[in-house]
Amino acid sequence: MKPNILEATRQHRITAILRGIQPECIKPVVQALFDGGIRLLEVTFNQKSPSRLEDTAGAIQWAKEAFGAELYVGAGTVMSQQEVLAAKQAGAEFILAPNVDEQVIRLAVEQGMCAIPGAMTPTEIARAYAAGAEIIKLFPAGNLGLGYCKAVMAPLNHIPMIAVGGVDQQNLPSFLKAGFIGAGIGSNLTDRELIQKGDYAGLKALAEEFVSAAQV
Repeated sequence: MKPNILEATRQHRITAILRGIQPECIKPVVQALFDGGIRLLEVTFNQKSPSRLEDTAGAIQWAKEAFGAELYVGAGTVMSQQEVLAAKQAGAEFILAPNVDEQVIRLAVEQGMCAIPGAMTPTEIARAYAAGAEIIKLFPAGNLGLGYCKAVMAPLNHIPMIAVGGVDQQNLPSFLKAGFIGAGIGSNLTDRELIQKGDYAGLKALAEEFVSAAQV
């Protein structure tokens, strides 16, 4: 049965973004995030890396095997059809992108995955939704500011959106109250300093802070 990523996002709110994490740290990082209450995980493709297909697919496959249906796992920075197929084969249930590419969106939907493309303008948002995206990632939400986000979302209130870019524990409640169904959170949650120190208890505590902040 196809997982309902839209409903999972409405319920759990936070998608943790794994970007630039050393391969040997992936397992303890994901475990700490899970123990802290995170239930949606995005493993990004590093577009500069020649081994990105294998690296990202390997992390996705491990996470799905380790946590099964308890953790929704997707691929991030998906910018090609090849990456869509690699993500699907690895067990990804959704894909995210920084941009709107109708071919990527349609292929992801054909493959039974939820497509969450990144968009900034009303035209991009509407275009992505028309192409089959279930959720739109308003990006970069934090840089654009709440005023901009609210103005864009008002006439497009039929389109589910998540806020990505510059979201932290302090402003997360404001984004959710503004109408976002959730948020994608990268370095503010997957704290490099904690990971480098191997402080996975601290990472779990940080995840708990975000989960608590999302209860609005």
